[in-house]
Amino acid sequence: MTVAAVDSRSRKLAEGLAEACVRTAVSAGPSALAREMASLAPELAFREVLARGGWYRLGGVVDSAGNRVASNLEQWAARELASHGEDLHTLLDAYVGSDLHSTRLTGKTHYWIAPTGPGAADFMQVEIEELQEVVCQPLFGDEEMPGSIEEFIDARQSCAGRPTPLGSPFYCLRRVIDAAEFLSRMRAQRPEAQPVHRFIEAWEKSSAGNAAQFSNQWILAVREHLDRYRQPILAATPVAAIVGSPPKFDGGFGTRGLALAGALQRFDRQAGYPMAWFFHMPTTKAVPHAVATVVVEDMLGGFAYLPERDVKVVKDWLFRPYGL
Repeated sequence: MTVAAVDSRSRKLAEGLAEACVRTAVSAGPSALAREMASLAPELAFREVLARGGWYRLGGVVDSAGNRVASNLEQWAARELASHGEDLHTLLDAYVGSDLHSTRLTGKTHYWIAPTGPGAADFMQVEIEELQEVVCQPLFGDEEMPGSIEEFIDARQSCAGRPTPLGSPFYCLRRVIDAAEFLSRMRAQRPEAQPVHRFIEAWEKSSAGNAAQFSNQWILAVREHLDRYRQPILAATPVAAIVGSPPKFDGGFGTRGLALAGALQRFDRQAGYPMAWFFHMPTTKAVPHAVATVVVEDMLGGFAYLPERDVKVVKDWLFRPYGL
């Protein structure tokens, strides 16, 4: 499939999903989103592999009755600051005793993947956010004076406790990416392979590539921004698609030989695929980096508990280590 065709498919899917998110109630659950995806892209078998919460975005400004004063807190604060001579203290004094509150959008991101080919990077990834706007504490009720406009609009304790929900939770499409196309664009930015490229290449060369599908075990946390020359800068980090308790490495300091082989095998069984310990080593840090050195030392000493292909992957990382 050409780059233009990939872009067209991603764009068409994104447009359809953006509309589907507006009409799909959160109370209907992920199964409703699954039906929408199946209708929009019947040739792709999407399934949810991970949901990540605990984050928020700044919202707007409301009064004590919940009436909307501004939809964007940052823009409102910038306008008010400008109208008060760029003096934060003057702004705060002008609103003493007001009943204005800031809001936040608390979020959870649902990651859906669908394979598109045999390669590790051959998959589509859909990110759908589940958002809930909540009312925080009064904007001008804090006795402690903020030191900057940034601290004023995003005070750490402004939403402490149990903030009041404002409206119903809702879905919003974050992005749709073709992983292979995105990684190809990343590689075009620099002549050398970036850590995420080496990570995926290691997957394909190792026993993991034969035993499991990459996108069933990992998603890509992607970022895209413009540099000072207005050129797009792309980045991607593998994130383990773990549901439930993460695998734990039970090998202690100095473990080697038969004991280390057993610890690595137990970790792999928990994760569900071979060489999981290696891929969690530079990402989740569940396995110490020093383990890679001991594994190679064991191999050189004649204690062979890994296939040669996996030993080579470990050696390649030791020769040029990277973290993610």
